[in-house]
Amino acid sequence: MSAHQIAPVLADLHLLTVLAETRSFTQAARRLGVSKASVSGRVADLERAAGVPLVRRTTRSVGLTEAGQQLVADIQASFTRIEQSFASVRDLAGTPRGLVRVTAPVALGRQHVAPTLPAFLRRYPEIRLEIELSDRFVNLAQEGFDLAIRHTQAPPETHVAWPLCCTRSLLVAHADYLARRPAPQQPAELAAHDCLLYLRDSGAQSWSFERQLGRRPAERVSVPVSGPLKANNSEVLREAVLGGLGIGLLPDFSALSGLRSGQLRQLLPEWRPVGFFGERLFAIRPWSAQVPRAVQCFVDHLRGALAGGFGQ
Repeated sequence: MSAHQIAPVLADLHLLTVLAETRSFTQAARRLGVSKASVSGRVADLERAAGVPLVRRTTRSVGLTEAGQQLVADIQASFTRIEQSFASVRDLAGTPRGLVRVTAPVALGRQHVAPTLPAFLRRYPEIRLEIELSDRFVNLAQEGFDLAIRHTQAPPETHVAWPLCCTRSLLVAHADYLARRPAPQQPAELAAHDCLLYLRDSGAQSWSFERQLGRRPAERVSVPVSGPLKANNSEVLREAVLGGLGIGLLPDFSALSGLRSGQLRQLLPEWRPVGFFGERLFAIRPWSAQVPRAVQCFVDHLRGALAGGFGQ
């Protein structure tokens, strides 16, 4: 191929590697900043140039044919090295610049990340941010995110992780509920209470607690719980607790305002909830040899903004 012939093919080959990661024309288009129709058309052009089908389309997903898989396996590492090398050279320009796509839990993002963004963007006017708030687990590589803020006990070994601060889970209720139902004195009593539950994939629901007594091994109990409401967002559960519907197990960054105002009361403070929300907040990204400077700047910003944690 001549130079003018190979240039568009190289661009379409890169598109194919992105499609292999996202398995979605829509997500690939978003990653590349083009239309879905453009992605579809360029894949068709590449298939005509190759002479074989490369993509297998179904009503629910997009996959690669055997030829497409072989092609991506041969070229993906090269494109990754090119992207990393170009990002490294671009960072030498001095001023951090570029797009940083971030996903974060809804409550944390609204209450503690969003207020810090104006100062960050004023400091780095050539960095652009896309913040998507979601309590679902996001596949960073597949959906094209540079960074995720997540509370976890241990981040994946396949990712780069920066610790941001400690966090904890708190068992809380409103005075209106406690006026109707006496506060539990032991975790086992929660089985008889209305508990407001975080929506999980599994049907069964239980809360586990640990208590440390002197030098003896920690005492651990697990209690089956149920109640009138499940939600996948801690702000929804907090509002239900404030409405007197029941007892909630919330991350401290959601419970903080209610505790400080006196609207919420912490229950069983000598028992530590375990195994539900993670006990540290991390900024994580898929492993790469080079972290773009704009991403590193935002991580440093988060570490400074959240360094104090969410203590009462």
